[in-house]
Amino acid sequence: MAPILFEKAKFKARRLLQAASQESASTPSLLTPSSTPSRPASQSSTPPTSQPSPPPSTNSDTPPLSSLQERLWNQAYDEVKANEPKLVEAYEQILSAELCRNDSPSVASRPTENEIGRTRETRYRQMQQLVQEGLDRTQKAASIKRGIDGGLQAVQGGTCRSRSRRRLGRRLLWTRGILSNPVTEARDNRKGIAYVLARMEWYWNLVSLLFNENKAKQSSAGLRVQLEKHIVQLYEKLLSYQMKSICIYHRNWAVVIGRDMVKIDDWAGQLSDIEEAEAAVQRDLEQYNTEQSKAQLRELTVAASAIEINLQDIHSAIQDQIQQLDKRHQDHADKQCLKDLRETDPRDDKTRIQDTKGGLLRESYRWILDNDNFQRWRDDPQSQLLWIKGDPGKGKTMLLCGIIDELEKDPNNKLSYFFCQATEARLSNATAVLRGLVYLLVVQQPALISHMREKHDHAGKQLFEDRNAWEALSKILTAMINDSSLDGAILIVDALDECKTNRHQLLDLIVRPTRVKWIVSSRNWQNIEEKLENTKHKVRLHLELNKDSISKAVDTYIRYKVDRLACHKKYDKETRDIVKNYLTSNADGTFLWVALVCQELAGPTVRKRHTLNTLKSLPRGLDSLYDRMIGHIGDSEDAGLCREVLAIASVVYRPITLDELKVLVESLEDFDWYELEEIIRACGSFLTLREGVIYFVHQSAKDFLLNKAFDQILPSGAADQHHAIFSRSLEALSETLERDVYELGVPGFPIDQVSPPEPDPLASIRYSCVFWVDHLDDSEPQAKVNDNDLKAQGIVHDFVQKKYLNWLESLSLLRSMSEGVMAVQKLEALVKTKEARQLTELLRDARRFILFHKQAIEIAPLQVYASALVFSPTSSLIRELFQKEEPNWITLKPNVESDWNACLQTLKGHRNSVNSVAFSADGQRLASGSDDKTIKVWDRAIGTCVQTLEIDQVITHLSFDPITNSVLSTDIGLLNMDLPALLPAINSRSTDATLRGVRQSGWGVSIDGIWIEKDGKRVLWLPREYRVEESAVVGSAVAIGCRSGRVLVMKF
Repeated sequence: MAPILFEKAKFKARRLLQAASQESASTPSLLTPSSTPSRPASQSSTPPTSQPSPPPSTNSDTPPLSSLQERLWNQAYDEVKANEPKLVEAYEQILSAELCRNDSPSVASRPTENEIGRTRETRYRQMQQLVQEGLDRTQKAASIKRGIDGGLQAVQGGTCRSRSRRRLGRRLLWTRGILSNPVTEARDNRKGIAYVLARMEWYWNLVSLLFNENKAKQSSAGLRVQLEKHIVQLYEKLLSYQMKSICIYHRNWAVVIGRDMVKIDDWAGQLSDIEEAEAAVQRDLEQYNTEQSKAQLRELTVAASAIEINLQDIHSAIQDQIQQLDKRHQDHADKQCLKDLRETDPRDDKTRIQDTKGGLLRESYRWILDNDNFQRWRDDPQSQLLWIKGDPGKGKTMLLCGIIDELEKDPNNKLSYFFCQATEARLSNATAVLRGLVYLLVVQQPALISHMREKHDHAGKQLFEDRNAWEALSKILTAMINDSSLDGAILIVDALDECKTNRHQLLDLIVRPTRVKWIVSSRNWQNIEEKLENTKHKVRLHLELNKDSISKAVDTYIRYKVDRLACHKKYDKETRDIVKNYLTSNADGTFLWVALVCQELAGPTVRKRHTLNTLKSLPRGLDSLYDRMIGHIGDSEDAGLCREVLAIASVVYRPITLDELKVLVESLEDFDWYELEEIIRACGSFLTLREGVIYFVHQSAKDFLLNKAFDQILPSGAADQHHAIFSRSLEALSETLERDVYELGVPGFPIDQVSPPEPDPLASIRYSCVFWVDHLDDSEPQAKVNDNDLKAQGIVHDFVQKKYLNWLESLSLLRSMSEGVMAVQKLEALVKTKEARQLTELLRDARRFILFHKQAIEIAPLQVYASALVFSPTSSLIRELFQKEEPNWITLKPNVESDWNACLQTLKGHRNSVNSVAFSADGQRLASGSDDKTIKVWDRAIGTCVQTLEIDQVITHLSFDPITNSVLSTDIGLLNMDLPALLPAINSRSTDATLRGVRQSGWGVSIDGIWIEKDGKRVLWLPREYRVEESAVVGSAVAIGCRSGRVLVMKF
């Protein structure tokens, strides 16, 4: 039975082989690699091995730039070519033949050349093409071989069921092996080629992930070389497998069968070699990746340490920046506080006084340094006060200037001083004294500003200017005095007698026991002496009781002045001696008398030959000298002008400039600067000129004019002179004031950025702008002669109707809005005494107008024509009068009340509801308690918060003590506002950055919700009740949701 089965198997195999041979005969035969012509090896085109290339090029024949994958591929190709040159040559010939056959017939007919591509992509594509064509070509043969393999398996299964058959099976098994090898080899080849093609692409992409030539780590360089070597070997085997497969696909079928029968190609073995090469690469990869990971971990550790250090540095930098920003903010706030505090710089006042008096002569004050009283005050820690007193002209001011100079020579001395001057209102009140003292202390020791920053943060500049400024400043100075850094400090106040306002409060402060020393000077006034007598540890230095010392000092001063006169007037020795002897005999210890006589002798009209006669005409004593000077003025051709100038100088509230003088004296309108200076010099020695400002040479000169020479200087009385100044001021204001007088242009131009133009259109009317109402008040308007000023359609009525807004603009430019508020209130009070209903109603409306819009106008002067008008009631008289001034760029205006409501002022500051309010006994202060656990004290007149007290619980009831304004009775007990423990709370400015409005090109609302803006520029200030909570902008229409619950729509 077995032979029969064997014969059948052979017959079936023979038929299959014959069929395969007949089918393969129709395809071109490539019996050997040499059957296709090729170039010599030296002429064959091979890819460069030393120049890697970048990603695939669109032109396959143009060598691209290098890459790692290209280098490894080329290296593997060269290795195959070196190790198996015949194989590569055969492959390239097959490739060229196939490529030529696919071209046009004319190209195919030419001798076949080597068509191997120059780039990896081209060669890889060519190889894939040949592999696929080979697989397609052998597809049918492979199917036949699978059928033969099935038949052989059936024969083997049928011969292995008995022992005799097993012997026959062993013979058949060998025979089957021989017959099945071609089948299995073809199967293994097709299986292997599919695997190879897949692995080639995978390993190509793997290399790009594993290696980065620009970032190779030194620690893994050796492993990298080994890995590359194994990858090249793997590439080599993959290429070799594909080349052999391509050659097999193009060999004669009989040759392939013969090779497969004896397994010459051994495709399974080659695939096994590939897998072993892959395993080697895998092992290298694991080791390489491990080392790479370790290196990266080490780098990460180093990087983490560096990041930690950097983070610490960043944290420190952020902290430093925060501190710098905070310091910058604090510095800005400190500077603003100091700027608001400064009314005058006492150092500049000292310099001006010394220059006005002809300079400070050290020998004229040197005596006091050796004086027993002075040394006792200086050396005795218990001696708190040194009081220097004397009659006018005794040199008290210059004496204090000398003391200041000597004390300042010791850097350990902490010194502050102030010079009172009755001729200037801003330097003749107790509040100004404290402002000056505190200012100099803070300038010298900036840390002291902390004692007033809290209050200033709440109240701003009004802290130093409102009606409670004295209370606030006295507490600030007291806190500074109690600061340990000011132990042993020295405070000096000159001319207490020239402090006209609240002198008694200043004296009470001086005599209070403190840790500082005081030096004060004054005339021999009884009320001053009564106050200073209350000081236990004081030293009195009476100049009249130190005649010898004063006389010697005056003699020194005389020698100095005569020497200068002799040099200037070319005196001979005889004239010089006569002048000196006359002065010495008549000076009576009075520096001022000597200075005035020398000034007369130095006059341009006194020639050398006139010196002795002029000298003898000058009487002894100040009053006699002043009287003689008045007589001399009366005899001059400019007597009338001089009397007018002296009359003006005697009643004005501050020293005026030459420009302002021309406005107030009609007869001087056409005078130039030089002629005005001549007139001032013609006023005897009563006046002096410094930097264009007119001053009295001494307070005693003004006192003489207002007392002993009153009838000569003010024959019609002081009230008449005040009225003349009022009338001239109002006339000048009406002629000069106009809209946008500084040509700012932008409605929201901030006052902080305003600088007076050159020339300044307000220069000549600055005084008139601020003080015209005060002069009206002092002109006794109730007198019939001045009664018409305050009647309906009078000059005041006409001015308010036509120039009120212009005046408010100018007040803002002059930083004098507070004075403007008081002026309007004073003017309204004056008119109430008259039967002028129209003017009374107009001024009442004007007062409401300035109170309501004061803040907006202070911030930006031109808002008087924008915000102030737009947000005034529709029936406001001021709004109706100046309707033409309203901005025409607002086409749809907000809906506002028809009239001023009953609320005179809205006080803003509490964060929660207010539970209780109370007025002080004098009605000037208002206290409010709130759910936010604070009590705020307000200046009722101007609506400024002057003090905030932080309490631990809600206050529901409070009232002022009926006797004092410093004690509040509350439901938790009595609160003394003077106690340091209840200093005002720190102003916690909001840092909420929520966008409250819309900012865009065109119209919109500022981020803080306070301004309407046009192209980022502020144009319309919003009152508090119109402040923006939410807003929307469509084109030029702005809708505003207010905190009060209103919704406004405005179109611009």
